[in-house]
Amino acid sequence: MGAMRQLVRALLLLTAAWAGAGPGVRARPVGRRAPRAGAVRGPYSVVMVTSDSFDGRLTFYPGSLTVTLPFVNLMKKHGTLFLNAYTNSPICCPSRAAMWSGLFTHLTESWNNFKGLESNYTTWMDLMQKHGYHTQKYGKVDYTSGHHSLSNRVEAWTRDVDFLLRQEGRPMVNLTGNKTYVRVMEEDWQNTDKAVYWIRKKATNFTQPFVLYLGLNLPHPYPSPSAGENFGSSTFKTSPYWLEKVMYEAIKIPKWIPLSDMHPIDYYSSYTKNCTGHFTEKEIRDIRAFYYAMCAETDAMLGEIILALRDTGLLKRTIIIFTADHGELAMEHQQFYKMSMYEGSSHVPLLVMGPNIKAQHHVSNVVSLVDIYPTMLDIAGIPLPQNLSGYSLMPLLSEKAEDETLPRSPHPTWVLSEFHGCNVNSSTYMLRTDKWKYIAYSNDHSIPPQLFDLFADPDELTNVATTYREVAHSLEKKLRSVLDYPKVSASVHEYNKKQFINWKQSVGQNYSNIIANLRWHQDWLKDPKKYERAIDKWLK
Repeated sequence: MGAMRQLVRALLLLTAAWAGAGPGVRARPVGRRAPRAGAVRGPYSVVMVTSDSFDGRLTFYPGSLTVTLPFVNLMKKHGTLFLNAYTNSPICCPSRAAMWSGLFTHLTESWNNFKGLESNYTTWMDLMQKHGYHTQKYGKVDYTSGHHSLSNRVEAWTRDVDFLLRQEGRPMVNLTGNKTYVRVMEEDWQNTDKAVYWIRKKATNFTQPFVLYLGLNLPHPYPSPSAGENFGSSTFKTSPYWLEKVMYEAIKIPKWIPLSDMHPIDYYSSYTKNCTGHFTEKEIRDIRAFYYAMCAETDAMLGEIILALRDTGLLKRTIIIFTADHGELAMEHQQFYKMSMYEGSSHVPLLVMGPNIKAQHHVSNVVSLVDIYPTMLDIAGIPLPQNLSGYSLMPLLSEKAEDETLPRSPHPTWVLSEFHGCNVNSSTYMLRTDKWKYIAYSNDHSIPPQLFDLFADPDELTNVATTYREVAHSLEKKLRSVLDYPKVSASVHEYNKKQFINWKQSVGQNYSNIIANLRWHQDWLKDPKKYERAIDKWLK
């Protein structure tokens, strides 16, 4: 069934499914109403679909003109779209740790893809289960530990060693199958099938509300075995079926500034991601087209969940949330992947649809993934813990307050994102406010901050930190009031050294030969003694 046909069918049936729904439709009460509850009357069941590497700007203009996303558009028509939603850390595991704990990265100390939440953290799903919800998870979760290799570990630990080594395979495209080949990411489709089966065969029998989580790998780039041992993921793969959903001529070729003019952190990232070489305009356009096609396949899986809820009659009493752990640069700023505070990497989709959720509503407030935790509890009527970093989004998306006399804690006018992993040689901190994005860095060297006016410069090509010194100073002061980021950076630095020393001692003097056979081999083998000396200097 084609994407447009699916959309028409879904829209017609969705309207019918909601015809009988309204404020009077209530699930059986579970727990007591949270003090900051918004307008949602319930508690209702909740289905959350979380993809990987989905650029949030694709859910609204101009990105939405590039690729057909029928079920994202369906959620926009019948629900609320957050125009400025951000990850709290632009890499899989730390981002998901923040989302599942409701706490900023520096509080959970989830520094990279192999150091996530400790086992004693209570997630929002844990609390919902405790309060009577049926719970189920399928697919990618990754809040305790994410996908990583030995290369990832060594690269993260030694990121502020004074050398420059390539860490990724050159980004490329791979067209597979034919115009009938739909299930390109088979693992995601299998998990979607499991979730659909659970909805149809299990959830329909529940008398209490449920919460279902589906985690997708797409549209994350695929592994690239050609990159060598411990290969990374630099291949954008799709089939002709999905590529037909992309308006190739509408693809925007991003502007690149000269390598010599790059911010030093950006140059390091571009180099380690193997993007400093020459790329033809066709190569860039193809990478972006394939990425958008992968987003279209992701959208279809979201659609399978929505249609299963519609078919079973559960749609009218279920709130659906679609989001992602981070975005994808797809050759913006001469980079692919994430690990950056630029919009393509840090801006995530966030759409909410369901009973008593505002329809065709766009929220411009800045929000972030730590807000998922209190929002989930708010939907369930569960009292909110006092130590959370996030705030419930219910007051921003509900049709009307259940009790206007209840006190509300307004969401701050800023969001925080931080990054401490590989491909960036400094801990990075981003504060996003109304039109400003401030990015600060902290390591042993003095690295200038960046300030972007996203209204005047949405492509983030001009750093105006020295032009608007008062703004930069004010945001620096605000950032330091949120966290002591030099102290956090020092903690990460010491953690990285300790981990590297432990690993080095475990492999003995052979450590250099082991590194030479990781993804670094192309550069490391040229002068291993030079890099060994740099590591010795760093350790001292």
